[in-house]
Amino acid sequence: MEVHFGEILAVSNLGAARSREWMHRVITLLEAAVGQLHDQEHSAQGTLLEAATLLRQQIDPSGDGEVPDERGCMLAWQVRKVRDYIDSHIAEPVFVADLCALFERSEAHFSRSFKRTFGESPHSFVVRRRVEFAAQYMLTTDASLSDIALRCGFSDQAHLCKHFRQAAGQTPAAWRRAHRAHPLAHDRTGLTQSRAFSPEPLLRTGS
Repeated sequence: MEVHFGEILAVSNLGAARSREWMHRVITLLEAAVGQLHDQEHSAQGTLLEAATLLRQQIDPSGDGEVPDERGCMLAWQVRKVRDYIDSHIAEPVFVADLCALFERSEAHFSRSFKRTFGESPHSFVVRRRVEFAAQYMLTTDASLSDIALRCGFSDQAHLCKHFRQAAGQTPAAWRRAHRAHPLAHDRTGLTQSRAFSPEPLLRTGS
């Protein structure tokens, strides 16, 4: 009887494992479909995300159950979407809650996945992008630092100076003079070579 019960339990566990694997595959297909609709305003996006969320809850009703890939990183289309959102709202306040709403994720889960993908917190990433955009404006426009600060979402020029100095080791005015005199020649910060002048920041994506 004990052997028979053990065999039944083993078959049951195998069936549960296969069921979970099947649901994970369906979630992957749903998220891939959402990714294909990324550049389109389509009502199906919300429906597909809701379906994926329901499946995750079925797999793990007590927790997030929302791991985008095996390492907990964001998928490539999610990276593009969050980056595009941040860059297009760079002049405005960007809250974690707004980013979570893009994928219908909890703040805790989203922040974990974001850090595993980008190597920094959402707040740190947004500040870095603001600094990178400021560096680009300083080299490509004659706008004042106070105007650039507002364009990049800083509260004022002092706010820009604080974060720029932390990133570049120089004040914005000194950095601007040096790099306008010798464009890209001595940019050890990488602000113009690999980030602000790149179509996308340096990322570690999951897929």
